[in-house]
Amino acid sequence: MIIPARGARPARTAVIAVAAALAAPLIVAPPAAADAPLRVHAEARGKFIGYAANTGPLANEAAYRTIAASEFNQVTPENALKWESTEPSDGNYTFAGADQVVAFATANNQQVHGHTLVWHSQTPGWVQGLSAAAMRTAMQDHIATVVGRYASNPAVVSWDVVNEVFDDNGNLRTSFWLNTLGSSYIADAFRLARAADSNARLCINDYNVEGINAKSTAMYNLVRQLRADGVPVDCVGFQGHLAIQYGFPSQVRENMERFAALGVQVRVTELDVRMQTPRDSTKDTTQATYYRNVVQACLAVTACAGITIWGFTDKYSWVPDVFSGEGAALLWDANYATKPSYTAVHDALDDGSTPVPDTTPPTTPGTPVASGVTSSGLSLSWTASTDAVGVAGYDVLRAGSSGSFAVVGTSSSASFVDSGLAASTTYRYQVRARDAAGNTSALSPAVTVTTTTGGGSGPSSCRVAYTISPWGGTSGFTAGVVLTNTGASALSAWTLAFTLPAGQQITPPGWSATWTQSGQAVTAAPLSWNSTLAPGGSTTIGFNGSHTGGVGEPTTFTVNGASCAVV
Repeated sequence: MIIPARGARPARTAVIAVAAALAAPLIVAPPAAADAPLRVHAEARGKFIGYAANTGPLANEAAYRTIAASEFNQVTPENALKWESTEPSDGNYTFAGADQVVAFATANNQQVHGHTLVWHSQTPGWVQGLSAAAMRTAMQDHIATVVGRYASNPAVVSWDVVNEVFDDNGNLRTSFWLNTLGSSYIADAFRLARAADSNARLCINDYNVEGINAKSTAMYNLVRQLRADGVPVDCVGFQGHLAIQYGFPSQVRENMERFAALGVQVRVTELDVRMQTPRDSTKDTTQATYYRNVVQACLAVTACAGITIWGFTDKYSWVPDVFSGEGAALLWDANYATKPSYTAVHDALDDGSTPVPDTTPPTTPGTPVASGVTSSGLSLSWTASTDAVGVAGYDVLRAGSSGSFAVVGTSSSASFVDSGLAASTTYRYQVRARDAAGNTSALSPAVTVTTTTGGGSGPSSCRVAYTISPWGGTSGFTAGVVLTNTGASALSAWTLAFTLPAGQQITPPGWSATWTQSGQAVTAAPLSWNSTLAPGGSTTIGFNGSHTGGVGEPTTFTVNGASCAVV
């Protein structure tokens, strides 16, 4: 089957005050034969069950909010994190919709999957017409800003970095990205996302790749090559926009297993099963079978993390707007009554038994080991925990040389990168594991680490946090700089200057600043939108670079000739 690019679905109801929504009558029909919500059964199997959030009803419909909170343990913003929603014009960002989804997820103990950073659709026209240099700068700035905004939020655990890069014949899609930047834009996007968040899981996502076919084989070959080149591709998303009139894809489980053998996580990211309307019992039965088949395939593959339904109620499905005469694709109908497909998903997850609450915590992680210690950051790794169902992630706790520990970040793997540290300072770290049921392990033994000498405390007018992420074997790196105005008055028309270690060269153009290099001396001048920093304000800028030696960091920074503090 051929699926056209998704379009944003027009809102069916006007957004009203949240207070009014909470007062609305609850009209949720009881789930068929449900002894527990979907999320309870999914968590018992070590999986997530998620939905794509429509921000309109998430704000103002009590029935929608109740189902979203009670049935799911994962959420993907349907449109709120796409480029047209977050940066409709150059440098002008808005995160109201995305922040709403993240806040709701946090309140309801759900993980958030960011969708999507680089896509040929729902990207503003101002991006599509740029020159190669300007487009690369726009991509760099967009990824750094959007991913960076949520990098410290433990709810946001993964991202669709690039989306729908193939056509149905298995060729790279002819898009403005490919035409302007060439195929390297794919690897560049992943490296930029890793630089923006060192701990998030980074995914490539596409449709019609659920079974084994020419397109999924092209995706397999691309992922294999990217990982061989050191590109941080962590997972593969199979969208799963299915239709009962086209038959069920072949070898779905086998396809998941061959990707898993590459060392990546797999997941079903956008599942729906449409039909030619009107509904009838025969169509409902076929639809339910399709849903059951997908869930059972994921359950059979350890590396399949879970399934996200693209919405959950037919009231807010994208399908009727794109496929004339088709719809009824989701688990709840337009009146919030469950359908046979809900029962199929529920029972496949339930496995015919009453879920037993998981009260057994994971084993204690090994003592963290520090590496790559610099004046402002370090990397940690540890022996992984085990769990009867599965380890969902790790909390990393940090303390000064004395004082209490506090969580400073989370990781989905047995490693973590900490940045923004003070030079010549002693820190202590411990790690604990979490499972899907929320059980936590005992804390690991602590490791004590002292950062290297940096640029000193500096005056109070500016502060610089410099981070570096190596990539490309032994020859490339991405550097990020956060410049903060710590003075009492606005900092205008600033110029940042520093000296790179020998053998390091910036690769123009960089992003969010105009970068120049003479010898090892580097300067960064602001763009129009970040040329003035209010007291306490900051801007994030950066560049890609190459090196012939190590990847050490600059030790001193100045702004308009005055020294800055280095953290």
